Amino acid sequence: MTVFELFAALVSAWGVWLTARRRPWCWPVGLISVLAYTWVFVDAKLYSDALLQLAFAVLIVYGWYRWLQHMGTDGRVEVAALPPRQAATHVLIGVFGALALGAAMYSWTDAALPWLDAALTAFSLVAQWWQARRHIAAWWLWIVVDVIYVGEYVYKHLLITSVLYAGFVALAVIGWRSWRNAGSGIKNTPAAPMDSVPATVTAPDRPRRRGGHAA
Repeated sequence: MTVFELFAALVSAWGVWLTARRRPWCWPVGLISVLAYTWVFVDAKLYSDALLQLAFAVLIVYGWYRWLQHMGTDGRVEVAALPPRQAATHVLIGVFGALALGAAMYSWTDAALPWLDAALTAFSLVAQWWQARRHIAAWWLWIVVDVIYVGEYVYKHLLITSVLYAGFVALAVIGWRSWRNAGSGIKNTPAAPMDSVPATVTAPDRPRRRGGHAA
């Protein structure tokens, strides 16, 4: 599994780097990484993480579609502000999702770390949603989640993946700085609705995340 895990880690890191650069190719790269990490996490009995990768795959398709509707003339996606009320609602959804998934994993599976894994899964989905919607706040949430993931993967002896997630923390800081500079001056208004007509569309990086990541 070490060689395969290394492959998944390298592809995932590439996807996150492309995301930090606001390049739409992050999404197909991320899709490859999350499918690879689905098998890595099933083998480690981290079932919430495995389910997370499948959910990421769905959000990757959505994120790719969204980004292509909001591309700048420089070939990079435009950044959108996250209104505080929306942020609070999404965090609350993450809390309830973590409790529900944790209870299910604790009761019905032999998951190694059911509650922690469920919480990280739920908030990774929130971060991925924010990233698909082009919100700078996604990077702050990724930093918190990825720091905790490093400890979890060290505990589970997934050393390559733990090093990867330590790298994700650094990439998240880089991504936050890059997106902050790109989004300077934007107002706290919701992102354009899904059916809005984009001013500019370009053909196409993400894991994202992640596995994963994307992160």
